[in-house]
Amino acid sequence: MSLVPMRTLLDHAAENDYGLAAFNVNNMEQIQAIMAAAEETGSPVIIQASRGARQYTNDAYLRHLMLAAAELHPKIPIAMHLDHGNSAETCFSAIEQGFTSVMMDGSLEVDGKSPASFEYNVEVTRQVVAAAHAKGVTVEGELGCLGGIEDGHGAGMSQDEAMKHLTDPAQAEEFVAKTGVDALAVAIGTSHGAYKFTKKPTGDVLVMSVIEDIHRRLPNTHMVMHGSSSVPQELLAIIREYGGEMKETYGVPVEEIQRGIKNGVRKVNVDTDNRLAITGAIRKVFATKKGEFDPRKYLGPARDAMQRVCVARMTAFGQAGYAGKIKPATCKEMVAFYGT
Repeated sequence: MSLVPMRTLLDHAAENDYGLAAFNVNNMEQIQAIMAAAEETGSPVIIQASRGARQYTNDAYLRHLMLAAAELHPKIPIAMHLDHGNSAETCFSAIEQGFTSVMMDGSLEVDGKSPASFEYNVEVTRQVVAAAHAKGVTVEGELGCLGGIEDGHGAGMSQDEAMKHLTDPAQAEEFVAKTGVDALAVAIGTSHGAYKFTKKPTGDVLVMSVIEDIHRRLPNTHMVMHGSSSVPQELLAIIREYGGEMKETYGVPVEEIQRGIKNGVRKVNVDTDNRLAITGAIRKVFATKKGEFDPRKYLGPARDAMQRVCVARMTAFGQAGYAGKIKPATCKEMVAFYGT
């Protein structure tokens, strides 16, 4: 099976009320772990690469690794997604490299740090949608600035100020209507990285009601949760046991993600959990087998550890068993879909 546009996976997930884990990758072992988990669970797959991953891996290597995944796993539908494109040009280059889906994060300026105006976000996202849909490529946009409410406090903002960076449900209606995005990433208080919350999050810092409000207003819009690793305490414990230093931290509980899925979330980004699993496995080998120097002997266990996390997320989000039930489509076929 060739790589498929992400829209085909999102539509099927919506029709059957499940969510799709979107796993970030940087190397071969991570792609192998995801595909092994997909085979084990019979799951469709979203594999995504950030700008940093594209620079680290190189687009040519990344493209051929993805094509190898499609060749070796012909019964698994796979979408290749650009995570957090910072400009229209970044998205256009990904499309040229064979990505079947791109994210235009116009919530921030090109520097990827400064909050952008709503007008800028609409205009740049609309440009990407027009170019991508002309080639049958899916587009994810973002409204609101990702970054936890606790992060805001650390930056000297009040909780009220931090709340202003969350997605405005009324504005979401306008954004979707003006841009035509296939999926909308929403800001609900999550953040990237391992250090999301200092304690198990409550509704004060993880505002799931935003998702519920948007779903009521836009029942046919596919929503995306970013920064949604759950940061399992057992993975932190393994890292600490074998010499790592991880401060106390908490992620997004799986049950809250499942709540989001019931309210229109179709794509859930997971990266940190896999990094923790990989790091713990490698640290264990280095600590218990101090003479080991063969990369296969520590990258193999790391790959296995990541596979276990992927299996758990695919199962919890409800995508397990659906790989063979999705009618595959090509980007060329999606051009006709967008033209209707």
